[in-house]
Amino acid sequence: MPVPTYDQFIEPLLRHLAAHPDGVRARDAHEAAADALSLSLADRTEMLTSGMQAVYKNRTGWAHDRLKRAGYSTSPRRGTWKLSPAGLAFVRDHPQPLSADEVSELALGHLDVRLSPEPHIRRAETESTSTADLKSPDDRLEEALQEMRSSVAAEILELLAQVPPQYFESIVLDLLHKMGYGTSRSDLQRVGGSGDGGIDGIISLDRLGLERVYVQAKRWQGSVGRPIVQGFYGALAGQRATKGVFITTSSFTHQAVEFAGSVERIVLVDGTRLAELMIDFEVGVASRHVKVPKIDADYFEA
Repeated sequence: MPVPTYDQFIEPLLRHLAAHPDGVRARDAHEAAADALSLSLADRTEMLTSGMQAVYKNRTGWAHDRLKRAGYSTSPRRGTWKLSPAGLAFVRDHPQPLSADEVSELALGHLDVRLSPEPHIRRAETESTSTADLKSPDDRLEEALQEMRSSVAAEILELLAQVPPQYFESIVLDLLHKMGYGTSRSDLQRVGGSGDGGIDGIISLDRLGLERVYVQAKRWQGSVGRPIVQGFYGALAGQRATKGVFITTSSFTHQAVEFAGSVERIVLVDGTRLAELMIDFEVGVASRHVKVPKIDADYFEA
């Protein structure tokens, strides 16, 4: 199942902290909340897109952030979470599971409050909520980044469909060079043209050209079928080549993929993967860096 949104971690986290009034280690609170929500091993190994943190730990952290904003919890020392007197009183006043409105108030009703160990006066009215409201800032940031990547990837494929075939072949070689193939750009040569035998580029992996990778780069309207890939395989055999990369702006049929897997000398790259690689290696794509603040806990260690 998908990992619950951070608001659903508030209840189990609140109860776990209440059961340990002297405070608990944050890592133990993460696991207690995950246990209460019956998260599977797969759920617990799901990582943020950045790969820096498990999703469930990130969402438990945001749940604790909301409890702190409400004045119900504190971090008395690094890596430790503890309910405040107001938090303990809140639990005593709410022995039963919190209602959806109460959880929503904790999740969204204190966002304009600076973090403080002291409780504050709550808003008289709770804003209406939506699923988007209950996503953590990290989740919203990742969704925005993924949306931008998808938009850029689609635009890349549109632009590739408009460039001349020869330029498309050069773009593919630029990408392969950015990925680390060839000791210099001059080691990647475009050879496409009439009578190319299905070979559009050659990559020398060493200075003497003793080991080469042959490239076919084709824009395609429909899916590339097995006969086309087989023809490329034949061209490799004619060159006595052992490695080949077939890149297209469209897709490959299941039969084509099966054939490439059976001969073990051809790598297939479809349009989706091509666009993603161009984004990752910044070929025809510019990236801007956004600073995301995060506390350096080591700095505050006495």
